[in-house]
Amino acid sequence: MARYDVAPHLVFWETTKACALACRHCRASAQHTALPGELSTAEGLALIDEIAGLPAPRPIMVFTGGDCFERPDLFELVEHATGAGLRVGVSPSVTPRLTPAAMQRLYALGVRSVSISLDGAGPATHDGVRGIEGHFDKTVAALEMLVSMGFRLQVNTTVMRRNVTELADIAALLERLGVGIWEVFFLVGVGRGANVDEISPEMAEDVSHFLVDVANRGMTVRTVEAPFFRRVHEQRLEADVEDPATHFGLGELYRELSAELGPRRADRIGHSATLATGDGRGIIFVAHDGEVHASGFLPVSLGNVRDETLGSIYATHSLLTELRAGHLGGACGVCDYSRLCGGSRARAFARSGDALGEDPACLRVQEAQTAAR
Repeated sequence: MARYDVAPHLVFWETTKACALACRHCRASAQHTALPGELSTAEGLALIDEIAGLPAPRPIMVFTGGDCFERPDLFELVEHATGAGLRVGVSPSVTPRLTPAAMQRLYALGVRSVSISLDGAGPATHDGVRGIEGHFDKTVAALEMLVSMGFRLQVNTTVMRRNVTELADIAALLERLGVGIWEVFFLVGVGRGANVDEISPEMAEDVSHFLVDVANRGMTVRTVEAPFFRRVHEQRLEADVEDPATHFGLGELYRELSAELGPRRADRIGHSATLATGDGRGIIFVAHDGEVHASGFLPVSLGNVRDETLGSIYATHSLLTELRAGHLGGACGVCDYSRLCGGSRARAFARSGDALGEDPACLRVQEAQTAAR
């Protein structure tokens, strides 16, 4: 982890705010047309050169949005990035722009990693979240296409009260489609997501244990804004019990999801590929206008790549150095799993205005607050 003090593992570039969708939980509050002030092609190429020049091992660069396919210069930018030796991922929206020809072109340029969002096990939930009728069927078709083309495919699912009971069905669908990576976003109330209900700490604990079960079936599971999943994963390894529901005092949500998922598959090895990274600790986010943030969910400006290099901002900004030093407040600061987890800095900020405060979605934080009363 020491190398993440000087350079990130992942750089997310929000290439544009433009997107044809109108998702109810959109972090970016994306809209149909691009906002003024987007980084130009020349500025994007210069940003790529900066990232390629960061200390080895070079970061992975993810082109996101909005919808990255709304950038008319996307292929030029990707070609420059792969030509500079960067590993590149893309995170497009499922729209008519996501065609076999477009993806074949990206594959030829060296892109191997693609992430697609799926927020329900069927049309009722997914289409309701995405705001477009028929979008679920188009998303499944896109996933089938990308698997057949040989991409390393990741599905992103945002957990909220609206879809939390469908997680086992989503996991089963991903298994059937041959998707090997599931990245589960725990909703943070920013952008349009401020109007969507987050799950409770008890539910978050149940979901984290359920995701360990999914990993034990062979799927690579990662979480976003839920680093306490790493703590749960470690506790499960330490306890090594047959009945986690009883041992950890889990709720009905876990029992229901676990029962729907079914037993561990004997031919798979349980694992989680989640690094102990987090907002500003191995991860950095560049917005459409060049503003730099610890993550896309933490709307605190750290500077702008038009005025300062990304490497300098990442390595020297006081908020990031404090965060990486583990100078956290409340229950997160004294937790035994502080370095492994560290809590969601974005959620801490969204709730209290303090990016170094405690993460209110973690059950341990809730228990500490209850004990202090």
